[in-house]
Amino acid sequence: MTPTIRIFTSALFVQFTGIILLTLFMVGCGEDAAPKFSVELKSKVIQNEPQDKHTIALVMKTLTNPFFKEMERGARRAEKDLGINLLVKTAAQETSIQQQIGIVADLIELKVDALVIAPGDSVELIPILKHAQDKGIIVINIDNLLDQEYSKKVGLLNVPFISVDNELAAYKSTKVLTEKLTQPTEVAIIEGIRGALNAELRKNGAIRAFSESKFATLVATESANWKIDEAFELAAKLYNKNPNIGAIFCANDMMALGVIEYLQSTGKDNVQVVAFDAIPQALNAVQSGVLLATVDQDAAEQGYQGILSANNILSGKKTPLKITIEAKIITKLE
Repeated sequence: MTPTIRIFTSALFVQFTGIILLTLFMVGCGEDAAPKFSVELKSKVIQNEPQDKHTIALVMKTLTNPFFKEMERGARRAEKDLGINLLVKTAAQETSIQQQIGIVADLIELKVDALVIAPGDSVELIPILKHAQDKGIIVINIDNLLDQEYSKKVGLLNVPFISVDNELAAYKSTKVLTEKLTQPTEVAIIEGIRGALNAELRKNGAIRAFSESKFATLVATESANWKIDEAFELAAKLYNKNPNIGAIFCANDMMALGVIEYLQSTGKDNVQVVAFDAIPQALNAVQSGVLLATVDQDAAEQGYQGILSANNILSGKKTPLKITIEAKIITKLE
């Protein structure tokens, strides 16, 4: 570099440095230089954030039952497809009704846009759900139908319901069992939570199938509250009283697994059992031959359709008040 160029460059450097110092001085002493730019930039960032993303909560009974894990999986798929914010809340157990009520109350305080609920009880959650509806929150009912008469009395109206035909599915599952009977046989029903409409419908379906069989005599119908351990204990009591029970309908797979565990531990290998839900453990039991049949009520699709229905309503679209998911009877592949 020649001396002339060096001098010229140095002069530019001094001039540029002076501009920087002057700018810093203005920023430090001026009242409306840099701060204005900062506020304007922040405003632009806020304006670019999405404003129409709905927040939808899925409230289930528990995650200890794989059925509800499948339901959450379907809801997560809907979250991705629809671009909504999904909150998933569950009680500790399927019998934790007061905890479910508390969860709904918390979600009302959070001001979610919609609630998709698989209620643990068909009656007790209605008042808190009415409160949610009064606050402008969309309510969608999945899996277990809320009591329609009490809902109407309280004023909880226009709540879409998504599930399978529980009575028909239980009937078909039990028919698989009764068709195997070739001689007079004492039979029993292990119910879900009494008062939950899906439990009552499944019991009714099983009763109808047993009543149509010339070989079946129903000797017991008792509740194990959807639980595997209670079903094990209940089976012991039933066989102590009715040692000749040869066939059992269980209103869900978890209870069926408890019953099967009892039967295997006592060497009662000739008892036929059918169930409901098609959780992985039950599907394995079907294929191994220890469970005669179970019902696949597509929990994932129920979760997906629940979130989709809520989002449709929030988006101003029409949605049917009843969506029936097809139930499939699962038996051993020959």
